Amino acid sequence: MPRPIVAHIRPDAVHHNLEIVREKAARSRVWAVVKANAYGHGIERIFPGLASADGIALLDLDEAVRVRELGWDKPVLLLEGVFEPADVALVERHRLTVAVHCDAQLDLLIAAKPRRPIDIQLKMNSGMNRLGFRPDAFRAAWERAASAPSIGKITLMTHFANADEGEIDWQLDRFDAATDGIPGERTLSNSAGVLWHPNAHRDWVRPGTILYGASPTGASRHIADVRLRAAMTLTSRIIGVQTLTPEETVGYGRKFTVDRKMRIGVVACGYADGYPRHAPTGTPIAVDGVRTRVVGRVSMDMLTVDLTPCPNAGIGSSVELWGDQVRVDDVAEAAGTIGYELMCALARRVPVEIVPPEAANARPAPLRTGSYGR
Repeated sequence: MPRPIVAHIRPDAVHHNLEIVREKAARSRVWAVVKANAYGHGIERIFPGLASADGIALLDLDEAVRVRELGWDKPVLLLEGVFEPADVALVERHRLTVAVHCDAQLDLLIAAKPRRPIDIQLKMNSGMNRLGFRPDAFRAAWERAASAPSIGKITLMTHFANADEGEIDWQLDRFDAATDGIPGERTLSNSAGVLWHPNAHRDWVRPGTILYGASPTGASRHIADVRLRAAMTLTSRIIGVQTLTPEETVGYGRKFTVDRKMRIGVVACGYADGYPRHAPTGTPIAVDGVRTRVVGRVSMDMLTVDLTPCPNAGIGSSVELWGDQVRVDDVAEAAGTIGYELMCALARRVPVEIVPPEAANARPAPLRTGSYGR
């Protein structure tokens, strides 16, 4: 392996996080959301951790077929539905459930002649204003779907705009008023709804990012008491060390100026590996289990770290970019983004190792906080 960077994927962490979801939403069944290739983790890699889910939700027909080929025989949900008549044959062949969010999709399914009815999730736009029938049009859409021989079970669905910020009652009120008296199961809650809005759990919940150990808000402090485990740990090593004197600068653009004698470590990881180029000086990182900081601008293949808190570190020292010791949300928050983006951005060139259960169950050594820890 020419570079020491590697991403460790833990299916057992996904299983553990799924059990946390079951504790939080004990009366609901669970759609495990694996869109975007399981948030960058790889569907095939984390598949063993999904066994206890009641269904798998995703976006692409290709991903749905992959799930079926892995042996999944429980429900599979296409969260954006289908777009072409040819899609219906694949939906029927692989026994998929499809979201329906507009008249065009409803027309497509009504015109189809499948050998058996296709189950749908009829989506309401209760205030997110992306996809879905508006509340005043929802009942008519349901009546059309309910009378169509090509459509089977109808589940009622919506999506929250700001469950991660604490306010969903306005959407719940709209949804409940518009669906009053309409039969069928309900599915409302995303990850934030699962954690913080038990009144929205209903028949099914749809956790995504928390299955992988990341926070719906993008801030790890908000899930500090939830016991989630990181399903991805990105590690590398120090490949170079520079000892600098005051007024010397580091990296492209000379964005960081040394104010005292300082050792700088060069890490084999850059934005071409999926690390955010816009991560500023101060972004947390761990070297030999000690929390320190990124300094200077992130390059394509390398980034630089302050070795002051870890004076014994040198070439070959271990580095955790995110995972067990440095939460992906902490890196994302420093970079002005969310953990979802970092996990999904893991580059194809990064080698991946699947951590076996016995290693996954071993708890990592506690992180030591250096002088720049926060």
